[in-house]
Amino acid sequence: MATVSLRHIKKIYPGAGEGVTAVQDFNLEIKNREFVVLVGPSGCGKSTTLRMVAGLEEISDGELYIDGKLMNQVLPKDRDIAMVFQSYALYPHMTVYENMAFALKLRKTPRAEIDRKVREAAEILDITDYLDRKPRALSGGQRQRVAIGRAIVRDPAVFLMDEPLSNLDAKLRGQMRAELIKLRKRIDTTFLYVTHDQTEAMTLGDRIVVMKDGVIQQAGTPQEVFDHPANLFVAGFIGTPQMNFLDGQLLLENVKYAVEVDGFRAELPEEKQEKLRAAQAAPGSVTVGVRPEHIALAQAGEGIRGQIDVSEMMGSSVHLHMNAAGRDVVAIVSTQGSDGKGVSVPPMGAETHISFGGNVVHLFDPQTGKNLEL
Repeated sequence: MATVSLRHIKKIYPGAGEGVTAVQDFNLEIKNREFVVLVGPSGCGKSTTLRMVAGLEEISDGELYIDGKLMNQVLPKDRDIAMVFQSYALYPHMTVYENMAFALKLRKTPRAEIDRKVREAAEILDITDYLDRKPRALSGGQRQRVAIGRAIVRDPAVFLMDEPLSNLDAKLRGQMRAELIKLRKRIDTTFLYVTHDQTEAMTLGDRIVVMKDGVIQQAGTPQEVFDHPANLFVAGFIGTPQMNFLDGQLLLENVKYAVEVDGFRAELPEEKQEKLRAAQAAPGSVTVGVRPEHIALAQAGEGIRGQIDVSEMMGSSVHLHMNAAGRDVVAIVSTQGSDGKGVSVPPMGAETHISFGGNVVHLFDPQTGKNLEL
């Protein structure tokens, strides 16, 4: 078991001028047995960060500590880490058993101990029946289990996983996410996991670290990041479908804040009032964020007028894509009422009106993108 500490980590690749900065001033403390997920779009520096922890990339500046020991100049094999790659990286000429045992053989581990560890890992991952097969005879999900098993047998202090599920189809990805959650409970060690899939980040991580352009945008529990996004980027990246953004005005009347969008006014609850007062938020233009599940259809003449462009039937709900207040807006509308009867949903091309409560809005500075409540 181990802690991981990244202090002012920077990665600069050689190039014209001062080079290309892939990761800048990265600071993160990972506690013992914590599962931390680095998430962000392609090219944001998350895999580079993971590879620096693994020792596969040189750290340009800053310090990396594992279990309190400085690791900058320590070879990968001496860092007590195990890495699971996106590509599985299995030896095609070896059986599953031989793939899992290979690293232990290199360490000159006794044969009986190798056999015990391989079979224990195979049982945890439910691949005992495949130990005599070669990788080409396995499905993608089975190969990924072997790659994870190969890491487990080494009993590392830290598990590093670089988008391990991205090569699997959607159904198998869901199954493997559940397997990873169960696996984490069984082996109970420190995990650093990289993904561009925010669903994986939300379901797997004790904490998630959202990155953009090599910089941490926000770190916190999945619920914290979802409920209180630090800026427009995080708000738009976390959540499916993504948050709607509307141009609005923050009003301040009689020491009370309210928000107005296209003539529709929403009063803000006391909790938001206190946060805005503490931040000394000035009235004026704001970007109003509302998640699709918090958009409600309103009566004609009430709320914000919109026109439905696309209607996506999802079974228990319909995703309505519309143009409202000059922006593209998505609303999730239930197809069943509280009495269990079907609800009439406006067809494509229809005019509609939408509204939302002041308790569900997120307010951002249009210039800086920062959340006005934080």
